[in-house]
Amino acid sequence: MNQELLDRFRRVDTTAICDADRTVRVVHSAIRPRSTATRIFGRAFTVRCREDFLAVLHAVETAEPGDVIVVDGGGRETALGGELFARTALARSLGGIVVDGGYRDMSYVATCALPVYSRFVTPRAGTAVQPGELQVPVTCGGVVVNPGDLVLADDEGLVVLDPDRVDALLDAALAVKNREQKVVELLNGGTPLSEALKVVQH
Repeated sequence: MNQELLDRFRRVDTTAICDADRTVRVVHSAIRPRSTATRIFGRAFTVRCREDFLAVLHAVETAEPGDVIVVDGGGRETALGGELFARTALARSLGGIVVDGGYRDMSYVATCALPVYSRFVTPRAGTAVQPGELQVPVTCGGVVVNPGDLVLADDEGLVVLDPDRVDALLDAALAVKNREQKVVELLNGGTPLSEALKVVQH
């Protein structure tokens, strides 16, 4: 990933990005962070599988550093990853794991430095015999994710961006943050919220 883009994302957040463009793909809030690390900025490496984690294993072993594994598990309550997957992803410097399905081994994952998101936490793992599909368009949390799309996440949630639009969106999000800061300064000076918003708007 471009380090300059990553640095710019650190100056904004997903709320500012959504305020800048209300058409941004927002992953359903049921897919929640399971690790202490929540911030993601990386290319989507997509996986489609059902009740079987073999494809996820292959993805973790073949994705490029910085890539985010995005798993379309059909929203089923079956674990498609766990501690060993997270440890491997960390060792390979991946950007995170997002599973529309289950994840397990929270005793490790909850303190893991790798961002891990899932719809469910469950002890029951899937099988490991079906090839699944890698690097195809998938659906995760109700939104379409294409291979190479940018996945961004923080404490507010997950969004998915077309890589061709990220540069302009980060600029627009920074403008939103700058306007918000002006409102904060006015509020700190005693200006009522309604008046502060009008001042900044005009």
